[in-house]
Amino acid sequence: MESVQKAKQRFRLYPVILAKCSKEATDYAACVLKKDNVSLNDCKEAFGKFKNCLQKSAANLKTRL
Repeated sequence: MESVQKAKQRFRLYPVILAKCSKEATDYAACVLKKDNVSLNDCKEAFGKFKNCLQKSAANLKTRL
């Protein structure tokens, strides 16, 4: 049951992690919404920045995604 408790604790931090990356999330969403037909690698740069922000924020909170 310890693993379940750890997972629940990580999930509770997701809103905090996402809030710290709101600018990157907005940029990525704007890129996706500009496209009529999104295909692979269309918003690769924006997604990469968003992903890196999420990973750094999680690391700062001493958790993982």
